Amino acid sequence: MKSKASISHDEVMVQKLRKNPKFAAAYIRAALEDTEEPKVLLIALRHLAEARGGIAKIAKAAHVERESLYRALSPRGNPTLATLMAVTKALGLTLTVEPAA
Repeated sequence: MKSKASISHDEVMVQKLRKNPKFAAAYIRAALEDTEEPKVLLIALRHLAEARGGIAKIAKAAHVERESLYRALSPRGNPTLATLMAVTKALGLTLTVEPAA
């Protein structure tokens, strides 16, 4: 019997983000709300970048070196605010701030 090929969680997320813009927005919002783990936002942005044409394309649009963007959006990344703003803009997103409830 042939075993079923498995697909990684990252690949599944990229596919879902590519197909559903509303899901993508909700996914990024949920990542922003996770104040205990800031790396969650970095991973979510990386998934979305991969879904929107790949890291290289987003890096070019954000005027960031591809290698730097890979590092910045890794679980150990520590991007500057300027990098986050450039990447979100390249992804067609805006970051907003609202008063806490």
